[in-house]
Amino acid sequence: MDWIINDELGLTVGHVVGYVSASFMVVGGVLPYVPQYKQIKKTQDPEGFSLHVCLALLIANTLRILFWFSSRFEIPLLVQSVVMNITMFIMIHLCVTVRRNNAIMRTRERVFSDFDSRYFWNWTDFQSYLDFMLVVWVVGAAVTYLMLSVTWFMESVGFLAVFTEAMLGAPQFLRNYRNKSTHGMSICMVIMWTAGDMFKTGYFILRNAPTQFWICGTLQVSLDLAILLQVYIYRKNPPRSTHRGD
Repeated sequence: MDWIINDELGLTVGHVVGYVSASFMVVGGVLPYVPQYKQIKKTQDPEGFSLHVCLALLIANTLRILFWFSSRFEIPLLVQSVVMNITMFIMIHLCVTVRRNNAIMRTRERVFSDFDSRYFWNWTDFQSYLDFMLVVWVVGAAVTYLMLSVTWFMESVGFLAVFTEAMLGAPQFLRNYRNKSTHGMSICMVIMWTAGDMFKTGYFILRNAPTQFWICGTLQVSLDLAILLQVYIYRKNPPRSTHRGD
């Protein structure tokens, strides 16, 4: 009788742990952007945050959603991708709004429909970012529908999804290196990136997620640590007086 009770208790604890882990996977990736959002909102200065981080995550999570139709990996990972895309649009909207408010002189609008590569992902209106991603979603959905039965292609989509996400810290790393400063970047955000990515990579391994997931997760943690190293190296450097665009 005791072993039955112990088994039931073990199953209950296991279910709770599984539920908590899955819930954290859904919202854990969003949490690092809360302090960055608050910092930009408070200082009205978005220049320390690279919008190319948002681009990397939007593309990565869109590809992951498309990959799900082939691999059917765990639902929490799918939901996480949807939540992350919404979060990135919130970050973009804030940065674009603050930049427009801070503009001393009203310059010519730079929009997606201009198809000017010089201003790609540096548009002056939020709608352009939505329009670009809408094109990506439509083209991606069409290609996925046509190639769904081609295993090597869909596996490549899965690898590209997690590799793009693994490299999301690269724009921030390069921006810090170019400016020789981490001013304007939320250190709390990077620390939470690192903790979350370590948890996520461990989750991939324990839950037997596709191999691409945990390999690229390890790469992502390495980039997080490199950015933290920049925080230490540039800790005494003053902020740049003139900021460059993304």
